[in-house]
Amino acid sequence: MDQRGLVERARQGEHDAFADLLDVRLARLDAAARLILRDGELARDAVQETMIRAWRDLPGLRDPDRFDAWLQRLLANACLDLVRRRKRRVIEVELTPIDAPSTVDIATGLADRQLLDQALAGLAPGHRAVVALHYLLGMPLPEVAASLGIPIGTAKSRLHYALAAMRISVTAEPDTAPATVAGGLA
Repeated sequence: MDQRGLVERARQGEHDAFADLLDVRLARLDAAARLILRDGELARDAVQETMIRAWRDLPGLRDPDRFDAWLQRLLANACLDLVRRRKRRVIEVELTPIDAPSTVDIATGLADRQLLDQALAGLAPGHRAVVALHYLLGMPLPEVAASLGIPIGTAKSRLHYALAAMRISVTAEPDTAPATVAGGLA
C-alpha cells in the first residue's frame, strides 16, 4: 500500500498502519536524533517522544503526502525540547553511516568519522539540528526553518556559522583547540 493510504488508515486509529509507516523510518529518525543530541539514550527518548506525538497528532495532519517532513519536524522539536530540559553533560555517541557505501579503506573512514564527530560535538544543539536536518535528512533550508520554528534567515545563519566552525575544527592543528562559547564553537 502507498504512503497516503497508510497515513489515512493510521489517522483512523489503525495501529498496524501506523507501525508500518514508522517501521521504515525508525533508523533515519534515530540517526538524526543521535546527531542532534549527541547521546544515544537521549536520542532513543526523542524518537519515542516523536512516535507518541505522531500518534497523538496524526489526525491533525493536513496533507498526508507531507508525512515525512511532518515527522522530521516532530523529531527536531522533540530533540530540542530534551536539550532544553537537560543540563549539559559529557556525551558519547557513535556515528554510523546511513545507507552509505562501504569503504575499502577502513582506517580513513574511521578518521573521517572521528573528525566529523569532533566537529559536530563542538556545535550548539540548535546549530547541530540545522546541520543534521539539512545534510542527514536532506531537507531544504526552508523546510528546516519551518521544522524548527525559526525564520529562514536564522536557519541560513546557523548553517553558515556551523559549517564555518566545523571547518575550523577540522583544519585546526591537533594541539590547538578552538575556543568555545556557550556550548558551541566561537
